[in-house]
Amino acid sequence: MDAEERARRSAEAMWRGDGASAWFGMTLTHVAEGTATLELAVEAHHANGHGICHGGVVFALADSAFAFACNSRNVTTVAFQNAITYLAPARLGDRLSATARERSLAGRNGIYDATVTREDGTVIAEFRGHSRALGTQLFEE
Repeated sequence: MDAEERARRSAEAMWRGDGASAWFGMTLTHVAEGTATLELAVEAHHANGHGICHGGVVFALADSAFAFACNSRNVTTVAFQNAITYLAPARLGDRLSATARERSLAGRNGIYDATVTREDGTVIAEFRGHSRALGTQLFEE
């Protein structure tokens, strides 16, 4: 099995059990070894008291992209530290995209950066996630 097929099958296995990403309204639009992109249309239930997209929703989108990227090798992998910097607001009707990319993978530990943008290219947030591989598989190879 090549890396592209492994990433696709890993994503399928994860998506089947990922009620949170589906509940938020996210869609997985791209996955390959060490990278993934998810999208989300900002709706009324995503807004906070200021009428902008809640930071937790933006974080969840970036975190989900990170999760699909770091699990793309069919090794069960979890986060052990994440941080986000918010740079601009997202508003009702905006379509957000989060793309996560692997920056480092050494043994069981990985570092991934995810950029969240609006459809006009404006960067909404920058996220960094640190992962730890657990050593089990998402699907049997």
